[in-house]
Amino acid sequence: MSRRLTVACVQVSPNEDRAANTAAALEAIRNAARNGAELVALPEYVAQLHSSRHVMREGAGPESTDEALAAFRSVAAECGCWLLIGSLTVREVGKDKIVNRSYLIAADGSIVATYDKLHMFDAVLPNGRQIREGDSYEAGSRAVLAETPWCTIGMTICYDVRFPYLYRALAQHGAQIIMVPSAFTEATGELHWHALLRARAIENGCFIVAPATTGKHPSSHSTFGHSLIVDPFGTILLDGGSEPGVFQAEIDLEQVDVARDRMPSLTHDRQFEIDVVSNTSRMAI
Repeated sequence: MSRRLTVACVQVSPNEDRAANTAAALEAIRNAARNGAELVALPEYVAQLHSSRHVMREGAGPESTDEALAAFRSVAAECGCWLLIGSLTVREVGKDKIVNRSYLIAADGSIVATYDKLHMFDAVLPNGRQIREGDSYEAGSRAVLAETPWCTIGMTICYDVRFPYLYRALAQHGAQIIMVPSAFTEATGELHWHALLRARAIENGCFIVAPATTGKHPSSHSTFGHSLIVDPFGTILLDGGSEPGVFQAEIDLEQVDVARDRMPSLTHDRQFEIDVVSNTSRMAI
């Protein structure tokens, strides 16, 4: 396996127009490949992003007929690069809810792995806006790792980043790069985006690749942008800022070995019990 690779994060501002959003992402992928990217990462909801649950449900279709998925597979083969489709909305036969699914595509256009977002973002934002993904989306039930020509890659999506046990499990099972495609809200992004991604990289001695949506979306919904690549020591190698674009960096996977040798905490987990001590049960000394 080669120990170095060039990774590109595609940062876009999708709306309800699936065809136009897909076309914009395809052009960005081609640009990244022309500039030497071997692995191109797209954000969550790359083909459609709207705050209306109805619009998102109507846009979701069966995987077998999804035009965006077919186009992305074709462009990966055309460009000869690996492609992380951050997520597409998919409707499965016999299920009422849709799924938020990420795809890892090989350089020949084949689907290597899929991952359904595990954790649903059900929250009230500081501006009073409510987001309830669990009302429309079926949560996933499995963590996913995939072998690539360079290393093992772990797959996550957006809100997953707030659950460190997932990242630790992926790292302990061999992940050297963990993908975090996102449509992080502007309000929460300002507070936590950089800190969470740097923490996940440091805790697990791995690279974090986090392509993100940015800007204003229909119904006054805004996402934060700032696509990041973070190295195993928590250093930000790439920050895409707040405008759409293609941002790339070369990563050296030897740094994973160096970080884990210096701080082997992934091997130091211990089982423990939790004691809750109340005022009435304090020990007299």
